[in-house]
Amino acid sequence: MQFKAFTGLSRRWGLGRGLGALAGALPSQCAVCHAWPATRICPACTARFAQQVPRCTHCALRVPEGVQVCGACLRAPPPLDRCLAAVDYAYPWSGLLADFKFRGDPGWAAALAALVHSTPGLAPALDAADLVLPIPLSAERLRERGFNQALLLARQLAPTKAHPGLLLRLHAGDTHAHQAQLTRAERLRNLRGAFAVEPAQAAALRGRQVVLVDDVMTTGATLHAAATALRGAGVAALCAVVFARTEAPGDGAASPP
Repeated sequence: MQFKAFTGLSRRWGLGRGLGALAGALPSQCAVCHAWPATRICPACTARFAQQVPRCTHCALRVPEGVQVCGACLRAPPPLDRCLAAVDYAYPWSGLLADFKFRGDPGWAAALAALVHSTPGLAPALDAADLVLPIPLSAERLRERGFNQALLLARQLAPTKAHPGLLLRLHAGDTHAHQAQLTRAERLRNLRGAFAVEPAQAAALRGRQVVLVDDVMTTGATLHAAATALRGAGVAALCAVVFARTEAPGDGAASPP
């Protein structure tokens, strides 16, 4: 039995977190191959579509075997010390992320976080982290969606270290410009001043090691804007963790909405 309808009703009744967690825990068809009974993603589909590939340690783009840092990050080092991604933003993950974010199904958080947990380098990054911070949504987007997908992932990855109140979203950017249609430079301008550290808790960040969590990384503009705010507060080390990473421009990858 599928639980998408139930999680949709849960948003209307204000029960999203509890019912979404229940839906994520109960068996159902695999969302990709429809095997029954299975977890939301069966082991066979995980093995087929979530194979580990070499990635740049700074931006998580695919790189040739043996390469650690891509040319773009060598030329212009990002404000992140490390960046990890579980999968490419491609079939079937792009559609499943749409179910998670836009179709009121928070129960996906546990299944997606389980895939992130298998990412090489994640365990030591989480062990070393003092704080795990989700990328915050704007107030308007949070009201529209009913939950912050990055926060749900962060709580699954590190429940005792996830702190949603330290990083603030001051604005969503230019709402007239669709982020997926912008270049990286345009996205950075669009997000200038979008993030800040909670002033009353800024001291908690000085000298700390932080892991930033988001669902998708496209150009890196959102993560880099958040990282800049955290660096300004004195964060000593920053690692970003995302579920999916789009391909480099021109490689034919679809951009997330």
